[in-house]
Amino acid sequence: MNYCSNCGQTTIRRVPEGDNRPRDLCESCGTIHYQNPKIIAGCVVLYDNQVLLCRRAIEPRHGLWTLPAGFMENGETVAQAALRETWEEARATPDLDQLYVMTSIPTISQVYMLYLAFLQTPEYGIGPESLETELFSLDEIPWDELAFQTVRDTLMHLKEDLTAGTFSLHCIDRDAVPESARV
Repeated sequence: MNYCSNCGQTTIRRVPEGDNRPRDLCESCGTIHYQNPKIIAGCVVLYDNQVLLCRRAIEPRHGLWTLPAGFMENGETVAQAALRETWEEARATPDLDQLYVMTSIPTISQVYMLYLAFLQTPEYGIGPESLETELFSLDEIPWDELAFQTVRDTLMHLKEDLTAGTFSLHCIDRDAVPESARV
């Protein structure tokens, strides 16, 4: 950040008094500009032991398969964001169940929160960010064409849980920054 969004003056980067991390500061008006992780919300949509995947029509990873998910907007809950993204990408309106996977990726400042969700009927479609959508059995998942490691991790947990016949919350820390490397 070069300029303060509050007053327009030049900012500097340093650790504010009483803090422990470098922040963008405005010495003119005193505003501290905090930057926080982005939340990606979505659903692991199931119908008859099949999972709904979307082939991406946008970058990054155009043409590869993913779960319906995207950035949470201001003014909505994580659950609302998960259902909105599922509608936007797959034109599906599943019944939301439990929070299923939470993945923290500190190196890119993102947190993925994916809910388990169930379709009552196999009704879904193609949203503007998808080239196609499809229900896959565990044996049909296109493992070599998955867009993101978070999707792969989630689908591996899904495979294990469907085999075991029970679902539990999975918390994953990916690319965690070691304690010794923190400021």
